[in-house]
Amino acid sequence: MTPFELVEPATLKEALGLLDPDEARPIAGGTALMLMMKAGVFRPTRLVSLRAIEKLSAIDAAADGKLRIGAMTPLATVERSAAVRKHSPVITRTLRTLSNVRVRNVATVGGSLAHADPHMDLPPVLIALGARVAVAGRSGERAIPVEKLFAGYFETVLKRDELITELVVPGQGARRSCYLKCTTRAVHDWPALGVAVSLDCDTDTVHDARIVISAATERPIRLSGAEQALQGGRIGDVLWRRAGEAAAEEPELITDGQGSAAYKKQLVRVYVARALGAALDAGQAH
Repeated sequence: MTPFELVEPATLKEALGLLDPDEARPIAGGTALMLMMKAGVFRPTRLVSLRAIEKLSAIDAAADGKLRIGAMTPLATVERSAAVRKHSPVITRTLRTLSNVRVRNVATVGGSLAHADPHMDLPPVLIALGARVAVAGRSGERAIPVEKLFAGYFETVLKRDELITELVVPGQGARRSCYLKCTTRAVHDWPALGVAVSLDCDTDTVHDARIVISAATERPIRLSGAEQALQGGRIGDVLWRRAGEAAAEEPELITDGQGSAAYKKQLVRVYVARALGAALDAGQAH
């Protein structure tokens, strides 16, 4: 590993000033960055630690269910949060099988999103929930929908002098959500496919749907064709299978160590239909 300087600024402004695009990288939990530095993928001469910036580590819930989660909040803290469990329990359920507890104790919300690994479980869930991130840089602040954050395989639209400061999850109202993943190994290992769905429906009809897949694609993507196949449809297995068929024909899938593109196409067909049914189960609301 290339020798590096570790600096620990106390304020966000100070941290941004230290982010030299050519020599420095921010470090949050470091669970992925340190592995990539050991492998020689990254060779920064300075690491800017964000741990001392207190305002980046908080979880707040508004009366309407909107959640604001600081970027430096550990995933394990989000997992155990009563506010998150109340307003977006699909996040809680997802985190329980994300990697392992040792990683979740260290890895942070902002760091995991900035890493942009397409196999991660949380991004498709956040996209299905309509979440956005607040971003700060030397030129100012901006908000980016999580759906627009990922540019490709391990790539985001973030500039080298920008940091994610906060995750904002809107109130979900009566929407019902679910996340399912398929892995041939332990449940907390990298999935061959992740599927997140969010439904606005009454007892008979689907009024609006969001369907997002990950792991089988280079970045998490929404399946607009499958979403349209659901709108106005009568709730039930026939509609779920129709959406699954539409979903299987829509994305460009990748072949990797978790399976071939042809195998993942069948997974999409089955798991989209399965996730839609699971979202309406009694324990799957929100």
